[in-house]
Amino acid sequence: MPRGKVWLVGAGPGDPELLTVKAERLLRGADVIAYDELVTREILALAPKDAERIAVGRRAGGCRHHEARIHPLVVVRALEGREVVRLKGGDPLIFGRGGEEADELAAANVPFEIVPGVTAALAAAATANIPLTHREVASSVTFATAHASSEDTGEDLAARIPKHGTVVLYMGLGRVEETLSALVRAGRSPSTPAAVVSRAGLPGSRTVKGTLANLASLVALARLEAPAVILVGPVVASAVASPRQSSAFAAIEPAPRRSR
Repeated sequence: MPRGKVWLVGAGPGDPELLTVKAERLLRGADVIAYDELVTREILALAPKDAERIAVGRRAGGCRHHEARIHPLVVVRALEGREVVRLKGGDPLIFGRGGEEADELAAANVPFEIVPGVTAALAAAATANIPLTHREVASSVTFATAHASSEDTGEDLAARIPKHGTVVLYMGLGRVEETLSALVRAGRSPSTPAAVVSRAGLPGSRTVKGTLANLASLVALARLEAPAVILVGPVVASAVASPRQSSAFAAIEPAPRRSR
């Protein structure tokens, strides 16, 4: 029996309009959809009604590092000759365990392809109009996870992060105070601008801005919801408010004909 194929597809932050054209095409033609919890119902609705749907995601609190790197059914279906879309929130290769799943597929001799998606850092920056780089204040960006492993602490993380440039911290809502305090102890000024963007790219997205010194208390008062990312650096103060518009695209009315 010929082997099928697995596509490790980035579903972006949740808005169907932020899917890539390729991701949407693969989703509409898939035999099997294996999806994370962060993939929205609106995106799943694009798949064929008769496609098999397999919920495979695990929230950070329930992750078990000794478990298989990829859900066994993904491999089984591919070996049965099926076309499988492994749909991941954000981008598969940025804190999406895409590399681990690719290793597992290669070990099983299953053909695969990686399709990038809009990662949370880009969605959060766009939502809040915060430039991740800026010629005057930031020429570098560091992506890191604030969700420490059993061998990592907030202090270890802060020590590895550059003292300059923009920092985007994933999975940090549950430990905002600890993470931001560690950045200060590692050398960042308490007055460094910082923000938390909750549910970027989704309805009800919210942004709270402050500094490393006071952001944690502001976030607690706002009761933000996960998923959320933390942005740190002078670029946060460079956010530009967009002028109000009546619509995304201005309607073009035909010119009235002149009477003869």
